[in-house]
Amino acid sequence: MQPTTTPMIEVEHLSKIYGSTSAITDVTFNVEPGEILGLLGPNGAGKTTTMRILAGYLPATNGKAKIAGYDVHENSLAVRQKIGYLPETPPLYPEMTVEGFLHFVARIKGVSAGDRALKVQAAMQRCNLEEKRKVIIRKLSKGYRQRVGIAQAIVHDPPAIILDEPTVGLDPRQIIEVRNLIKSLAGTHTIILSTHILPEVSMTCNRVAIINGGKVVATNTPESLMTQLTGGSGYALEITGEAALAKQVLQNVSGVILVESMPTSSQNRASMRVISQPGTEPGKDIAATLIRAGFGLYEMRRVSATLEDVFLQLTTEEKNLPLEVDLTDTEGEAA
Repeated sequence: MQPTTTPMIEVEHLSKIYGSTSAITDVTFNVEPGEILGLLGPNGAGKTTTMRILAGYLPATNGKAKIAGYDVHENSLAVRQKIGYLPETPPLYPEMTVEGFLHFVARIKGVSAGDRALKVQAAMQRCNLEEKRKVIIRKLSKGYRQRVGIAQAIVHDPPAIILDEPTVGLDPRQIIEVRNLIKSLAGTHTIILSTHILPEVSMTCNRVAIINGGKVVATNTPESLMTQLTGGSGYALEITGEAALAKQVLQNVSGVILVESMPTSSQNRASMRVISQPGTEPGKDIAATLIRAGFGLYEMRRVSATLEDVFLQLTTEEKNLPLEVDLTDTEGEAA
């Protein structure tokens, strides 16, 4: 992707205030043409508010947002022609057939009568709905209803697609199918999807913007975030003794930024994972501290950090880390 490309979605200093409550504050990020950006954060972080503003459903209190060069507030109708929007609950008419519903959506989205049948057919084909075209929507499984929701978002072939929690409530097989569908749309469409599910980001998105407490605290590729924020590695431990006390002891070791209990099959031992700050090697101090505190150390090995570690590091309020910065790799981004 060329660094000079104009972003398809531009969000600058976006804020939304309800009375005295701030839902989002100073949210800023870009999404390049053909890219999938994951808006990742815990429930209540401000993901849905951000997406509703981008879709023209809510006005922003402050800041600007542009899609395909059009200002969301000043050119709302033009923006709506350029986006496909899937809210968390798909906007379906359950008594209509799949094909009839998509024809209806295509008509209200301004697709010309001459192009309508072709656009509906293309949307059904991309979403693997051709065999369900005559089925009444209420008779579909939740996975297929989600496919219909995505089909209505793309039936007018918009350059930008906004998906709010697109796999919530689906079973594992349906989740895989919807993920594959979303990935197949990349390149020809620019996609922003919100989720609080970590595998959703690493398996679907080129880049991630982590939002917490209404603020974007980091943006980058998942791989770069794992390297830059956690140093890319840590330690797996197996010890004897009280796990909660061991966590307290380890959190005071210089260079340690995260201590997490892990599942174990042994009733007499506790498993833990320790993530260290970039550029530090606290392994010797970790071992010495545990032994000095009376814990038995049965195993200690190096492990690679995960996106979960990054997420916990960025969304744990107790950690006073200088992370409210854009960490986007300026030398190039995933296409």
